[in-house]
Amino acid sequence: MKQFISFVIKEAKHILRDKRTMLILFGMPVVMMMLFGFAITTDVRDVRTVVVTSQMDNQTQAVVERLAQSEYFTITQTARTPQEAERIIRSQKADMAVVFANGFASKKGGVQFIVDGSDPNMAQQWTNYAQQVILNPQSSLVNMRMLYNPQMKSAYNFVPAIMGMLLMLICAMMTSISIVREKEKGTMEVLLVSPVKPLMVIIAKAVPYMVLAFCILITILLMARFVLGVPLQGSILWILFVSTIYILLALSLGLLISNIAQTQLVALLMSAMVLLMPVIMLSGMMFPIESMPQILQWIAAIVPPRYYIEAMRKLMIMGLGINEVMKEVTILSVMTVVVLTVSLKMFNTRLE
Repeated sequence: MKQFISFVIKEAKHILRDKRTMLILFGMPVVMMMLFGFAITTDVRDVRTVVVTSQMDNQTQAVVERLAQSEYFTITQTARTPQEAERIIRSQKADMAVVFANGFASKKGGVQFIVDGSDPNMAQQWTNYAQQVILNPQSSLVNMRMLYNPQMKSAYNFVPAIMGMLLMLICAMMTSISIVREKEKGTMEVLLVSPVKPLMVIIAKAVPYMVLAFCILITILLMARFVLGVPLQGSILWILFVSTIYILLALSLGLLISNIAQTQLVALLMSAMVLLMPVIMLSGMMFPIESMPQILQWIAAIVPPRYYIEAMRKLMIMGLGINEVMKEVTILSVMTVVVLTVSLKMFNTRLE
């Protein structure tokens, strides 16, 4: 046991001495949280809006004032005709136009939206927001309740996704590179002939990264709560429990990659291709899985971060209990057992 602890301490000191690794491990979560929280956001803010109306009666004026006073829209100018408003949008001086019909005040006419559709998702959001402001949520014309995310902040969606991406990349990538580094230097054979069993050597190299993963997880949760204002509705214990299974799965993937790769560069490239791209594109982090072609939905079914992100959204944002995420927990547990078994089998085969 003392020898095992010595191996753990040795690996931990090796990680702590490498300032570049520490900068990556703790700098990446902070930078990504700031980017996705404040810079890369889908929140609707200050949409440049043109108002088109043939007559400015009291009711129409009140609606225009509601648009101007909201944080979502900025009235940049008015136009006399929809054609003039369209020219303004085409010249990139506005993002959308709100055209009030002649009978709008008497409810005999409606509202038309002319929107810059170069970004269809944002265009749809602008239209939805404008409809809610114009129709006035307090009136009988519309009655909408936004559960779990009443402010419609994009950070509510990105924080669980960032957790899934960072924990997978850091645990799998750093573990694989650490083991392959020993193979490159020729010190792995020295470690394997030591009194400690080969399995214990691998576990000893993985333990420091597991501890670091929990430190990163806690850092992300603290930043989400106190910097981005994302509430943690669910139980912290269940969040840590599900994260533990996910971290073990990521470490197992790192061991699997280390069995295949012979150099650190190959391990890095494999981690990027096998983990980074699927995490971003097929985990539901950026794009809804339901909107993907059927073949991509099948591929997404074997992407582990998908289930972790879904579980974290239910636990953190929705405040559900562990019973509501048993499907995700079961899938992650099965994946962990399968990947770990295959990794250890390949490792033992290589030793033989």
